[in-house]
Amino acid sequence: MNAKTKTLAATAFVATLFLTVSCKGKAEQNSETTTDQTESVKKKGKEYTSAYVCLMHCEGSGSDKEGNCPTCGMAYVDNKEHTKDGHKHE
Repeated sequence: MNAKTKTLAATAFVATLFLTVSCKGKAEQNSETTTDQTESVKKKGKEYTSAYVCLMHCEGSGSDKEGNCPTCGMAYVDNKEHTKDGHKHE
């Protein structure tokens, strides 16, 4: 290999390394955005919007009257009090 070929190979290596590292951050950022959007969609279910909700927000839980979560057995809490304490999902 001559000096010109070594320089070209080194430049290509550095460029590839730079692009790999810079694109990795973008992929992680896109993954977080997708997770946030998915969480946002989930928070519209009755486990978040009912008058009484399970603290664990078990899928399908939530009711218009007091009771216990059919999934985990925890007592429902008043949704207004639940969000007032700073556990708001918006």
